[in-house]
Amino acid sequence: MTLLPAVENETAANPLYSIIWLHGLGADGHDFAPIVPELVSPDWPALRFVFPHAPVRPVTINNGMAMRAWYDIYSFEPGAPQDEQGTREAITQVEALIAREHARGVSSERILLAGFSQGGAIALAAGLRHPQKLAGIVALSTYLPIAHTLAGERSAANAGVPIFWGHGNFDPVVVLQRGTNSRATLEALGYKVDWHTYPMPHAVHPEEIADLRRWIGERLR
Repeated sequence: MTLLPAVENETAANPLYSIIWLHGLGADGHDFAPIVPELVSPDWPALRFVFPHAPVRPVTINNGMAMRAWYDIYSFEPGAPQDEQGTREAITQVEALIAREHARGVSSERILLAGFSQGGAIALAAGLRHPQKLAGIVALSTYLPIAHTLAGERSAANAGVPIFWGHGNFDPVVVLQRGTNSRATLEALGYKVDWHTYPMPHAVHPEEIADLRRWIGERLR
């Protein structure tokens, strides 16, 4: 499979850890690249941030307009059909990015998957199914996609994977209830979710970055 193009940022030579960070609908890999200086602590080991660009595709919810998207979205209504094929294609693309980190000397247990909104959905879908133990999953302002297949497809290696979840109390796009419902689904399967809410819409909050910085630091010990 052809690897997705990506923006990369190494905090020092010979990275020991990698963070693969997936952007939201209509954005690209440049969207979260500026967060690196604010997020990274100087005492952390060398990190490689990988911010891939999702493919361009028509998106139904946006009147078929072509934009970068990990999968199609038919509707934001509860219980609406999901683009399962597109979601699985995105999982395969993330697996290819993980394999490249392996080839560059970073094992799965030193890789974190992170994502915002639609990217967070894929970080969850891919991470919980990944056959080797990951360092953690970061899910920001998102939900759990194709949840109905997770129980039969989840990886035993990541049954205890640390999950950081940040969500806005006033999110009009991925409403808070959708996030809490997804959290409940994960907890019913035995996952422990480090859940945080913030006084924000569909966005990222400074307090969230501070919390995430502490959480990532614990994964790098």
